[in-house]
Amino acid sequence: MSLPAAFVTVVLIWSTTPLAIKWSALGVGSSFAVLSRMAAGTLLCALLLAVLRIRFPLHRRARQSYLASGLSMFGAMALTYWAAQFVSSGMISVMFGLSPLITSLGAALWLREEAITPSKLAGMLLGLAGLVLVFSGGLHLGDGAPMGLVILFIAVVLQSLGLVWIKKIGDDSSPLATTLGTLMVALPLFFSAWWLLDGHWPAAMPGRAIAAILYLGMFGSVLGFMLYFYMIKHMETGHIALMMLITPVIALLLGHGFNHEEVVPQVWVGTTSILLGLCLHRWGSLWLAYLPIRREDS
Repeated sequence: MSLPAAFVTVVLIWSTTPLAIKWSALGVGSSFAVLSRMAAGTLLCALLLAVLRIRFPLHRRARQSYLASGLSMFGAMALTYWAAQFVSSGMISVMFGLSPLITSLGAALWLREEAITPSKLAGMLLGLAGLVLVFSGGLHLGDGAPMGLVILFIAVVLQSLGLVWIKKIGDDSSPLATTLGTLMVALPLFFSAWWLLDGHWPAAMPGRAIAAILYLGMFGSVLGFMLYFYMIKHMETGHIALMMLITPVIALLLGHGFNHEEVVPQVWVGTTSILLGLCLHRWGSLWLAYLPIRREDS
């Protein structure tokens, strides 16, 4: 697949994933929905690995990567599915738009690989201001929304720090093998959570829930991860960051149009602040370096 096609595909998958998460839990519960998604993803991933004859490495670094990614996935997804009961699909995407800022902060503190420049700090502060506005808007969306946003923010932190942990390990296994290893670690944890919190097979499964679970298992858990890892290897980081600027807006519009979700003005302003913060964090240094040249040429 070409890089532009991969980029568009991942944007579409990430934009529709929050709404699919909401629909997948209809009538079946959040714990069963996420367990079913991960089970479907694991089976598909194992089948693809066998058909494509891709080696599944089990050396020390690969096992560490599977463990780090699996624990991160379990924590982030379990909390996200729980929060989805109280938070709109658009809000989920907006909150995960903070992940590049949190990942960068974690990399700077843990890996010491990049300095926190004034433009990066300004971008983080602008993103924090947007987060406050989103929380402010959430106060008007129901009694459970504030707690849902707090839990969702913890999920974003867990996913972001998980990415830093994986990068620190530095495993170079195939993206498909890494995805399968991640799912194999996470799946027993999701099963245990379902067994302890629910433990009952749904009496009836609505067609929309089944379709959403299969969509998330095939596209959200397998294809999305594979293409994302593919782009990391072959595309500039700045271009990949553009996805985080596009997906929250599309997700908000999809949630409003297809799920009748209310989007209060504070959420739109907060979303804009977060996206501007991400732009400043990612490209602020280049803009500052470019400005003097423009002044000299004028």
